[in-house]
Amino acid sequence: MELLVASAIGVMTAGGIYLVLRLRTFPVILGISLLTYAVNVFLFSSGRLTIGAPPVLSDDVTTYTDPLPQALVLTAIVISFGMTAVAVMIGLGAFLGSDDDHIDDQPEPRETEGQP
Repeated sequence: MELLVASAIGVMTAGGIYLVLRLRTFPVILGISLLTYAVNVFLFSSGRLTIGAPPVLSDDVTTYTDPLPQALVLTAIVISFGMTAVAVMIGLGAFLGSDDDHIDDQPEPRETEGQP
């Protein structure tokens, strides 16, 4: 199970980095989201991957999962949703302002009066 989760984190991280390095706005936003999902799964897996174990220790329970990573992931999900919404609005504003969604647009060279 740990190998499967570690492989999934690696694939999500590699896909996120690939999408962040694209030249258009929407793939970059998807890449950032994919990277946040990879970090969330990593945080969640840091609380011991056990099946059917309760997050709260009681008298008759011998194994339990750590509830702190679960709380951190829930907080990170809310923060990443807000960050994604802000990034989408910035990208949409840039697209509507210039009719182009390339990230590294070079400014057009201005022609001077004395040169052709």
